[in-house]
Amino acid sequence: MTDTVSFLGLSCIDADAGAVAGRLAQRPADAPFAYLVTPNADHFVRLARLPALRPLYDRAEWRCLDSRALAHAARLLRLAAPRVATGADILAGILDRHLTPGDRITIIGTQAAGVAALGLRLANVELAHHQPPPRLAQDAEGFAQAVAFAIANPARFTILAVGSPLQERLAAAISAGGGTGVGLCVGAALDFWTGVAPRAPRWLRRMGLEWLFRLWREPRRLGRRYLRDDWAIVGLLLVARWRDGRAAGAR
Repeated sequence: MTDTVSFLGLSCIDADAGAVAGRLAQRPADAPFAYLVTPNADHFVRLARLPALRPLYDRAEWRCLDSRALAHAARLLRLAAPRVATGADILAGILDRHLTPGDRITIIGTQAAGVAALGLRLANVELAHHQPPPRLAQDAEGFAQAVAFAIANPARFTILAVGSPLQERLAAAISAGGGTGVGLCVGAALDFWTGVAPRAPRWLRRMGLEWLFRLWREPRRLGRRYLRDDWAIVGLLLVARWRDGRAAGAR
């Protein structure tokens, strides 16, 4: 699973979620902290507007494309795209198939109900949970406490579920602070796995329409992102197509 594809400026793993989960599970629990990022259209648009965030993704050990809609659009434009491996599917693969009794999981963020449900389903796994304060992005002390908690509670897997780009910032800080294990920047994936939040039906996911299901569920929170901000991804794809055309012409 060493093949990668350069997609919109990021080198992404070209493998399915099961293969990625298996690769992450091979990493020793006491190895220096390394983290997974799962960029989707929202991430790529934000990176184009805020290039200062790019080092957070460059420092990640693993980068996987988290959007079937984006992959479909790329193929329509004849752009090379990696296979899709969503954060939700990678996390499910790890939790379903790659844990052993006594493993430790540290969770930053998510709802208490989700952590409780996780504990019921994984009774032989040790859990440590930290709920950061609201508006963590503007709370330097709260951010430092979250980083310190992750480092003080080393785990085989650390699930960072506070949204992007905050979870990527936390992962980079944990890595710089000397943490251990694998960090998973996977947003709402844990809520999907525990059933706290319903996930789109599989047929919608295959069509690349999971975003539409989430918009229907949370229009107030996601409406601006999906219906206005993320449309800038079309421009990024067209620019990439133009550059590919120029490169092919030069060859």
